[in-house]
Amino acid sequence: MTDTADRPGASSPTPHYVNPAPWDPYVSEKLSAEQEKYYMAGQWKLMWWRFRRHRPAVVSAVFLLLMYFSCAISEWIAPYDLHTRHVKYIFAPPQGIHFIHEGKFLGPFVYGFKMERDLDTLQRVYTEDHTKPQPLRFFCSGEPYEFWGLVKGSFHFVCPAEGGTLFLLGTDRLGRDMFSRIVYAARISLTIGVIGIVLSFALALVLGGLAGYYGGWVDMVVQRITEILKSFPHLPLWLALSAALPVTWSPLLIYFGITLILALLDWPSLGRAVRSKLLSLREEDYAMAAQMMGAKPGRIIGRHLLPGFMSHLIASATLSIPSMILAETALSFLGLGLRPPITSWGVLLNEATDINVVAVNWWLMLPVVPVILVILAYQFMGDGMRDAADPYA
Repeated sequence: MTDTADRPGASSPTPHYVNPAPWDPYVSEKLSAEQEKYYMAGQWKLMWWRFRRHRPAVVSAVFLLLMYFSCAISEWIAPYDLHTRHVKYIFAPPQGIHFIHEGKFLGPFVYGFKMERDLDTLQRVYTEDHTKPQPLRFFCSGEPYEFWGLVKGSFHFVCPAEGGTLFLLGTDRLGRDMFSRIVYAARISLTIGVIGIVLSFALALVLGGLAGYYGGWVDMVVQRITEILKSFPHLPLWLALSAALPVTWSPLLIYFGITLILALLDWPSLGRAVRSKLLSLREEDYAMAAQMMGAKPGRIIGRHLLPGFMSHLIASATLSIPSMILAETALSFLGLGLRPPITSWGVLLNEATDINVVAVNWWLMLPVVPVILVILAYQFMGDGMRDAADPYA
């Protein structure tokens, strides 16, 4: 036979490259194992892998975990008790942390205050006393407290110098340390959102699940209830229900009352999402098979239907927590939510409603900073969870 390269007009053969490196069968097996691991992974593991690719969501989740962990150890973080008053330092400005004094490194310290009266305005004027640096103490025994109101203790991560002060964010009109109050207030503001969304989530799953699975008159009743609740403007309804709470209630009852109000007004949107999803899933083959095998409706809904889109529900619920935190902050700011001695971020902002005070003592508005940071973190994390829950992401 004549070679094709020797025939006139025939094209030259295509060059073929052979990798001279030795073939490693373990590399191929490793790639195959990684592919098998991906194809065999469950829904939650795939959701976790997709969530990790969303960097802002991961950073926000870490930040929120640290914030909630700080709620558990507020007494250790705050240098002072929630209600401790320093009558000599009313409306004292924030004390800056320094490290070098007169060219020498002293470690973290603050300068004390010298107070004088402005004879024209009669306001207190504070100036730093640079002659007496006050070194900070770490992992120390400081002001006594009751840990979660149960166990007495005096351990703090940071304490002022003996006979000194430590007002990182200044003091309020009663001489109370703002940093300590913001730390304690986080325990109330953050937990009210979580407890509220748990109640709202439970109502949405029960009522939305019943409406979507049974349909008929059950669906009609639930739908009318959700339409009535959604037809009212939320803010006036919050104000009306909050004002209806008896003033004689204890702070604990007021806390749970506000949480219940927020939960009752938040569940309709999530309940409609559950209803619409169950309406489409109840006709699937696996749901019909479970029904023909004698499974009860509660088992079909809880074991077969809800797990199929639980990730979407969790992502939606995560996005609802910021609205509850903002609602509590707004109600407390307007004086119709939580009231002293309970302290939340909204209660702290309520104390800064006097514009004349805020114009001079700007640090009274600092409680709004953690509110903004937490809301943004929840939004970023919710977006990441929503993208991770999308099977086509």
